[in-house]
Amino acid sequence: MPPLALAAPVLSRQADPVRVATERLARALPARADAAVLVDLLEDDLREGLDALGDVEAHFAELLSTLRTGPLSPVSLVNAGDDLRVVERLDYLHDVVLQLRKRLAQAAAMARQAPSTRTR
Repeated sequence: MPPLALAAPVLSRQADPVRVATERLARALPARADAAVLVDLLEDDLREGLDALGDVEAHFAELLSTLRTGPLSPVSLVNAGDDLRVVERLDYLHDVVLQLRKRLAQAAAMARQAPSTRTR
């Protein structure tokens, strides 16, 4: 296998800020199964939260586009603002933020049990 083929997964893993962050957290926690599960769940929550945030951002971009270039009729304005999906994504984002808060509190409790040299 060519050397670049071996390097590509490492480079993509390093370029993934969620992976980098959760791997750093994993090193700061005790080497236990419950800590590994917690880190996996936290990684999933981060990815899902960022995905929901992207949907909300896309909604705002569409609103800006409509207001800058689209027809500004009463119907088009109401239609631009009437996106039930973005409201659902905001509700979901709220739930994810609360879940992240809970998981980070659990990680903090576990980190107190880990040797202090593992935090870097």
